[in-house]
Amino acid sequence: MLGHKGHDIEDMDVDIMIAVGGDGTILRALQKNRAPVLGINAGDLGFLTEISSDGVKQGIERVLRGDYILDERAKLKTTINGRRVQDATNEAVVHTAHIAKIRHFKVFVDDELAIEVKADGIIIATPTGSTCYAMSVGAPMLDPRIEGLIIAPMAPFKFAGRPTVVPAKSNIRLELVHPKPCVLVGDGQEENQLDGSEKVNFTVSDEKARFVSFGRSFYTRARMKLMDGIC
Repeated sequence: MLGHKGHDIEDMDVDIMIAVGGDGTILRALQKNRAPVLGINAGDLGFLTEISSDGVKQGIERVLRGDYILDERAKLKTTINGRRVQDATNEAVVHTAHIAKIRHFKVFVDDELAIEVKADGIIIATPTGSTCYAMSVGAPMLDPRIEGLIIAPMAPFKFAGRPTVVPAKSNIRLELVHPKPCVLVGDGQEENQLDGSEKVNFTVSDEKARFVSFGRSFYTRARMKLMDGIC
């Protein structure tokens, strides 16, 4: 039996991508191609997926009929000293490069100091990412229709370092008071090593993440994926 040669996802000219797996699979697809994605859950939670593995036939038939909508979501643009790295659909995280070593962060919003905190790291999340890493450190869930970004310290040394929601048009800049090695991670996929002297900026990207949707609302998804079965 002859096999079929695969193609790099970056080189695919397609109308829709079908991602079979969990949220990580979808996030990788959205980083590498601008086409809309239909997520089929083959993992555990699959918050970003649209259908389960037993609904594949019906889902594909609906796509072929054009019986779907495109749900556009904000993406996060990140630059390191002006150099743009991969946009993120969920979040960008700057965290210490060494286990059990906190860093002293300053976070500026439109050039005004907004947060100064010693913490394991800082999460900058989109509304889509509010139900992921940011939520695990106490940030609120944001309806994806809200035009905002979340700044969430990770394990802050003082309780005052609480998650903050800022307007989506904001320019967020992150600096370290004492430069020490850190790692910038986008959507849990791409890693960029930092020596700690860099200025890292975050803004809403001009690109959008697009999901194939069959009309299930954010609140229905949140209730089904995150809340059902919780006593």
